[in-house]
Amino acid sequence: MSYLRSFLPWIVYAAISGVSASAIKWAALTALVVAVLVIAYQVRAGSAYDALILEIGSAVFFAGMAALAFAAPHSTLVGYSSALASTALAVIAWGSLVIRRPFTLGIAKQTTPSEFWDQPLFMRTNVIITAVWAVSFTVATAILVVLVHAGADTVLRGVVQVVTVVIPLVFTIRYVAIVQGRIQEILS
Repeated sequence: MSYLRSFLPWIVYAAISGVSASAIKWAALTALVVAVLVIAYQVRAGSAYDALILEIGSAVFFAGMAALAFAAPHSTLVGYSSALASTALAVIAWGSLVIRRPFTLGIAKQTTPSEFWDQPLFMRTNVIITAVWAVSFTVATAILVVLVHAGADTVLRGVVQVVTVVIPLVFTIRYVAIVQGRIQEILS
């Protein structure tokens, strides 16, 4: 549930954006509102701001995208909105690794007992998971730029976006299960 909540603005954006500049305007604005609501919910639930890297980065991106889409709806950049979204996610993921606060930490802390948070294995696991997400978002950006430039339809771009989210999501679920299994073996 925590990944769903963290990615909810992106899901809303993808569902609404469509192909027209008008749809992108309203999708970005709606996603911004959802991002702000998610941040408010998380803060009320006790999350620290440094655990909300993805959520805050999402709000910043959607504020910028909404401003661009409303101010310059015919800008070439609006046509590349799917690639820009993947770029923003890649920047958030890579940036969180650079500052040594993998964006998955905030999500993982919601389901992991606090006594594990300072363990090197917990941090290493989140670095690996965040790196997989970062690579996936980077690959999505490259593919989407090529597809948009080539005039590919939105269905193909949508498939790329879904696949490049499902792959790291499945990896995350499986990798966490592997790490938890190893911990159980050690403790047994």
